[in-house]
Amino acid sequence: MRSIALAERYPQIFCTVGVHPHNAKFWSNGDGRRLRELVVSSARVRAIGEIGLDYHYDFSQRDAQRKVFRTQLQIAKELCMPAVVHARESLDELMEIIEEVEPPKLVLHCCTERFSAVEPLLSRGYFISFSGIASYSNAGDVRETIQRCSLSQMMIETDSPYLAPVPFRGRRNEPAFVLEVAKIIAEVKGISLDMVDRVTSDNAMRFFEL
Repeated sequence: MRSIALAERYPQIFCTVGVHPHNAKFWSNGDGRRLRELVVSSARVRAIGEIGLDYHYDFSQRDAQRKVFRTQLQIAKELCMPAVVHARESLDELMEIIEEVEPPKLVLHCCTERFSAVEPLLSRGYFISFSGIASYSNAGDVRETIQRCSLSQMMIETDSPYLAPVPFRGRRNEPAFVLEVAKIIAEVKGISLDMVDRVTSDNAMRFFEL
């Protein structure tokens, strides 16, 4: 509700609604109806998310995570809304649910995966979003995925207030630092910063229908 209120206050802000896998254990029988109500309550809501599976922290039992992810993905499909998806150490089971539900539009946010792991998503026409992790010295796999992923299926983000990119690592992240992510992508792909800016912005505008 606070996200929607913020988005309705500022014309440059839009929002998503959804239950993160960390909070899947709190899902109740009426939450599917409530989620639908929130999605249709405001034109500022542009996607269902962040939803998915997190097997790194396991703050919610995995059965609950899978059930809640599947339910929200089905709602996204029913309402023809994009889905913003979180995956951590769970991509195989996540893909099984995605292949079962077949949502119309999906972005894997804050990608940290090898290209071979996300290729099935790309082959289905879905998007991959990259964050400041790509600038870390130990993120070679992420940079290889950037190199091999088509710019036409790529978005950029910060995931603020976490994961500040180099040279701001260790500080509180903020949306303005998305420029540093764009710089890394331009360097890795050997293209201009302007092209990264233009194409990824166009991708996001079309994906979220902004």
